[in-house]
Amino acid sequence: MAREQAIDVPAGTVPESAIEMARQTGTSIVVSDPVLTKRRTPRIRGRMSARQAIRRLAESAGARAVATGTASWRIEPRPRRTASVGRSRPPDPRRRAVHQPPPPAVPPTPIVVVASKRDTRLAELAAQISLIDGEDLALGGTGGTEKITQRVATVSSTYLGSGRNKLFIRGIADSSFTGPTQATVGQYLGDMRLSYNAPDPDLRLSDLERVEVLEGPQGTLYGAGSLGGIIRLVPNAPELDSLFMRGTLGNALTQYGAASVDANMIANIPLAPGKAALRMVLDAASEGGYIDKPLLDRDDVNRTRTLAGRAIMHVAIAPDWALDVIGLAQSIHAADSQYAARNGQDYDSLARVREGADADYLHGQLVVSGRIGALHVRSTTGAARQDVQERYDATMPGDEDRVFVQLNDTRMIAHETRIWLPIEDRRFGWLAGLSLVDNSARLNRRLEQDRERSSATGARNSLTEGTIYGEASYRLRDGVIATLGARYTRARLGGAAEDVALALAVAGAAITEERDQSAFLPSGSLVARLARATTLYIRYQEGFRPGGLAIEGEFVRRFRQDRARTLEMGARHGRAGIDPFDLAVNVAYTRWNDIQADFIDNLGLPSTDNIGDGRVWTFSASGSVFLTDDLRLTGGATINRSTIDEPTRFSSPRISHVPNIAEFSGRMGLEYSRSVGRDLDLDARVWASYIGKSRLGVGPELGDPQGDYVDSGMLVRIGNERFGGTLSVTNLAGTEGNRFALGTPFAVLREQVTPLRPRTIRLGVDFSF
Repeated sequence: MAREQAIDVPAGTVPESAIEMARQTGTSIVVSDPVLTKRRTPRIRGRMSARQAIRRLAESAGARAVATGTASWRIEPRPRRTASVGRSRPPDPRRRAVHQPPPPAVPPTPIVVVASKRDTRLAELAAQISLIDGEDLALGGTGGTEKITQRVATVSSTYLGSGRNKLFIRGIADSSFTGPTQATVGQYLGDMRLSYNAPDPDLRLSDLERVEVLEGPQGTLYGAGSLGGIIRLVPNAPELDSLFMRGTLGNALTQYGAASVDANMIANIPLAPGKAALRMVLDAASEGGYIDKPLLDRDDVNRTRTLAGRAIMHVAIAPDWALDVIGLAQSIHAADSQYAARNGQDYDSLARVREGADADYLHGQLVVSGRIGALHVRSTTGAARQDVQERYDATMPGDEDRVFVQLNDTRMIAHETRIWLPIEDRRFGWLAGLSLVDNSARLNRRLEQDRERSSATGARNSLTEGTIYGEASYRLRDGVIATLGARYTRARLGGAAEDVALALAVAGAAITEERDQSAFLPSGSLVARLARATTLYIRYQEGFRPGGLAIEGEFVRRFRQDRARTLEMGARHGRAGIDPFDLAVNVAYTRWNDIQADFIDNLGLPSTDNIGDGRVWTFSASGSVFLTDDLRLTGGATINRSTIDEPTRFSSPRISHVPNIAEFSGRMGLEYSRSVGRDLDLDARVWASYIGKSRLGVGPELGDPQGDYVDSGMLVRIGNERFGGTLSVTNLAGTEGNRFALGTPFAVLREQVTPLRPRTIRLGVDFSF
């Protein structure tokens, strides 16, 4: 009963709200008084325990909640007060009904941000954050990271293919390829990072409580690989006393392409009443292709198949302590590439070979959490493995067909223990933590021509990192909180060349020997509440990425660590989706030194180096307004201005801007929800987004333009909690666009484009029992 969970009970009469509340909390609620059955209650939404939720329901009806068992309640009128002196006249029931005072106002439920690592209320967080509800992500079928980029204007991605992309937040982007550099965005499932220096695994976003996108460097709390920000997936926890199963089925047709099918199943199984439960998720999807290869006489070549599963077991090991075991596996197979020729037919590729990729991901973690008095403790230990194999067309003009194969295998073991005292209504709150990471990445490459295979130079990078970090917050006065933090990291880097001649290996021995790096990352912030729903903040934060080994030609060499320092200011008003109006604005300046980026070397292969120093200005805004009780308008926009002012490797002026980041991007949407029958609800969404112009990468070979297109979509669902039907349309306007001006690095002169998936119509059903 004390475990917090996501509650969302729509407005209605007391009995209607009690039925929905009982379903969501797994309790029994009785409302027998005829006076209460006629009263109405407002919407109740937020994270809270069953006890808190039921008491809020009762208070909103001017009643009280009486516990009648461990999981059963009775809502009854509050007892009338008797006069303290003399004898009072018995009240007239009709007069009481007419002059019944309105129910007391329900205090707003605070939104707690998990990504703060110490349960900070959103109103007291000095950062720009976007929260995406898991139910919104599930509408229209389970998807991957693209559902995040569609909803948050400051998040962008490359589009090599599912399981191979790089993500960027707030104008911090390094390059288009996945090499030895660590991604600028840290991705987490719960408390553990998904990978260290591997591409976005593109996990299925099914059965999530929510997704949190925290913008700007997060070095103090998250360390290396968070220059742009972090994306945190928060899965739904197992429910100890509820047995249920939910699922979705969908079928889609793509214009100019092949059909698609998807399925999802969620099961919650109590193992020991009140003590242990298991929650399992299974996803399968086959997305039809739409790219043709006329030189191979093949159509719709780029079908992508995904199979994924996740399981969480929760065990209450003591009154205030719990154990969670999480396991996840996903396999993606892309039969061929998804790029086309810029000057050819809309969806035609001029490649004469089969490309495509395989991306496999495994992840497991063990989490122990609890409390010692007012202190919270959480310890997470886990491991992850990610294997990506890619095939690229490497045919040179006038030469025989040739394929370049790259294998990127990463292994990671990580541990973090932290202890914190939430500030909540206290004067002082703090956090202290310890983090250990051991990561190894092996990059192997080869060329295939006819039946011949020849190895190309590869590299192996290893890192062992130990970190201590902490943060402390002090309430200077009511509504004003100051926070200081710091992180110290000591890392040992190692590596070696792969598949090189002995003489070259001996010559490069000094380069590949082990070495140590350290980093100290301070942070500070000040947040002030101007009114009940309005907050201002200012924040300074740093982030870094350690160096490593890169391949250039037949040699392996070092590249240095880079570091980003950001000063930002922002303001928030209201709670998205709850208050009638909400708005969040932010302006940030980032100084980025020794930028690590990938480019094309003299052999036409991707390589990595420090290209210079950069400056990035970012302005972002997001908000929504309820036009009526049923209709909500949402929107968001971001403006980026960047320069690389000390290009040390290239003299071309075409590298003067950070790649892959549009100068302007924006999104608008409408959400409509209402009851259309005794047991039917209608939910509708329509949205459109504009992705501005950007360029592919650094160096004269990667100056191709991309972006400058409008994407759009719609979704309609009608049904109830047990059964529903959905109709969705993506790329509503049938835009071709150019999401990414690259398909293979060996053909940059072909002027490649990656078009949007053509207009796709999906019909789906969802069910629960």
